Amino acid sequence: MITPTDRKLKTLKRLRSLSHLLDSAIRIPGTPFRFGLDPILGLLPAGGDIAGALLSAYIIFSAAQLGVPRESLVKMVSNILLETLIGTVPIVGDVFDATWKANVRNMELLETHLDAPTSDKKADTLFIVLLLGGLMVAVLAIVGVGIWILSSIISALLQ
Repeated sequence: MITPTDRKLKTLKRLRSLSHLLDSAIRIPGTPFRFGLDPILGLLPAGGDIAGALLSAYIIFSAAQLGVPRESLVKMVSNILLETLIGTVPIVGDVFDATWKANVRNMELLETHLDAPTSDKKADTLFIVLLLGGLMVAVLAIVGVGIWILSSIISALLQ
């Protein structure tokens, strides 16, 4: 029989693996610097940023299920939004994405809560839906503006 503690540990292990894959799975030989699939996904126009944000949103959703309070969930979403916003800037954004490591930061927030649960109120379902829905709308808006700017620049250059 699987206990709630076993389920929580299994979820935490899965989230750690996903965070590692997204932010630090690849080491640059001869250096201590690591990066993951997230900055690589960011190289794909539009869809890469959306895919990265969706994977990051899964970590936030799981953290909410584990009882992380509202304040920490908002910080987690802010980490993803900052990474997505700056990540839309060519080259600079990819470097930022590789160094900011929003998913690692979010895992630290999650593990801090699990190590020392606070008395903060657990987020309710409506809050979680609105928070993650707002994240996706913001990501789509950021990507949309980025595409619009890029297409405007291309149009201006071709005239």
